Amino acid sequence: MILILFLLFISSSSSIPTTLEGPFKPITRRFDPALRQGSDDLPMTDPRLAQRAKPNFPEQISLATSYSPTSMWISWVTGKSQIGSDVRPLDPSEVGSEVWYGEESGKYRFKRRGSSTVYSQLYPYEGLLNYTSGIIHHVRLQGLHPGRRYYYRCGDSSRPAMSKEHTFETLPSTSANDFPRRIAVIGDLGLTSNSSTTIDHLAQNDPSLILMVGDMSYANQYLTTGGKGVSCYSCSFPDAPIRETYQPRWDGWGRFMEPLTSKIPMMVIEGNHEIEPQAGGITFQSYLTRFAVPSQECGSNSNFYYSFNAGGLHFIMLGAYVDYNQTGAQYDWLMKDLGKVDRQITPWLVASWHSPWYNSYSSHYQEFECMRQEMEELLYQHGVDIVFSGHVHAYERMNRVYNYTLDPCGPVYITVGDGGNIEKVDIDHADDPGKCPSQNDNIPEFGSVCHLNFSSGPAKGKFCWEKQPEWSAFRESSFGHGILEVINSTYALWTWHRNQDSYKENSKGDQIYIVRQPELCSPKIQKVTSLNRSPRSEAMICFLLIGLIFSFFFQQLF
Repeated sequence: MILILFLLFISSSSSIPTTLEGPFKPITRRFDPALRQGSDDLPMTDPRLAQRAKPNFPEQISLATSYSPTSMWISWVTGKSQIGSDVRPLDPSEVGSEVWYGEESGKYRFKRRGSSTVYSQLYPYEGLLNYTSGIIHHVRLQGLHPGRRYYYRCGDSSRPAMSKEHTFETLPSTSANDFPRRIAVIGDLGLTSNSSTTIDHLAQNDPSLILMVGDMSYANQYLTTGGKGVSCYSCSFPDAPIRETYQPRWDGWGRFMEPLTSKIPMMVIEGNHEIEPQAGGITFQSYLTRFAVPSQECGSNSNFYYSFNAGGLHFIMLGAYVDYNQTGAQYDWLMKDLGKVDRQITPWLVASWHSPWYNSYSSHYQEFECMRQEMEELLYQHGVDIVFSGHVHAYERMNRVYNYTLDPCGPVYITVGDGGNIEKVDIDHADDPGKCPSQNDNIPEFGSVCHLNFSSGPAKGKFCWEKQPEWSAFRESSFGHGILEVINSTYALWTWHRNQDSYKENSKGDQIYIVRQPELCSPKIQKVTSLNRSPRSEAMICFLLIGLIFSFFFQQLF
């Protein structure tokens, strides 16, 4: 009865639309000139970035869920990184990698050991400084109970050098009736004042999982000598012999994020700012060393792409900066991973990668068209529900689309590359007069160029649309983050929060119910009924219904 009332209210209320009402007429909310388009990076002397841990004590503590909720990765850093012309890597064996944990505060029934390593960023060029990291530790806890709170300390008990007590909650069991409380989605974060506002707002939402869709520290907006970060590296340093990075920014970013990541698992995927080339073709050393992801558990064996479950959701994290062609290892793994998904157990299928396929901004327009042409059909055939990307420093939500055509069974693509980075927010649209990029622009940092003129529809014969594309439902140039709340096997509430809004319950930049239609769109996938719900799901629906009804009548009164 509660579910029937909920569905009736959703259909009659005009406050929050559903995708069932789409496709929607495209809406553009122009950049507010009263706002700043960007802000400078926080200095390394900022208390949130500065090193505070004693020697050999853990810092930059972070969590990552494994393939299933019975396992959790805990990572941290010990020791002091070095930067200079002559650096000597620390010996990882000098400090142990140990986690004590249990279900009661101060009582640690279990202990687990892991591994440790260091990495270096080396530049054999005159005047460029080298870097070597502190010791990076990764420990995988196993045999955990889903949906339980655990207390833990990490470090080396033989010194002794253990952290203070931290806590985390495992994700719900893999089931069509259980879902994470809230999933925060953020991209292109950086370390600016805008980044700080984003993280403050995100923390108030109290998520149980964070998706970070690439471009994290922006350490590569600096020279190795440090100094002030720049919004355009190639403009400021056109004669640099190689794209440099100031690696201590990674350490600052880890400290900046620790209040969140030490208690909430954060799942990452690489972006172009994680490439960080070295001589000899070495790339991605920071990303590959600092973050633990369930690549072996899911069978990909590559940290560049992997999958995991969170209650009734199956997440696929794809790499846009490694081979994505149909003849490659990533495509082969993706095909196998999708083939194993049981939509009766995990009805929701969510994919993430850094560079968006659907994008109506001038910045990065059609940049990853090659990846779309290689992979889109496979994701469509398997009924992917939602796709999150970053890269474009603005917000955009698409109507359901497949192959540039409105399709009720296509995924809802959402771009959230507006976390707050130093490169400023994007404000130009490809359909604005004089803003259509040439086909020689937006060359990807990896892969080929597959720019195309549209063969049908309103943009037939053209490279750019002359108005906001029909597949673009809503776009706005503002910094912010998103929250996904899955209600049951067919309904999920998506909310985009803007940084410029006072953080109140009624401050939402964009909001919509994303509704799955398995009976229409997935004939080969067994139907999952939303009536099979747990008491927890029913309580959530009841609570949401009461809130919606109150909101509706409040609006009528005032």
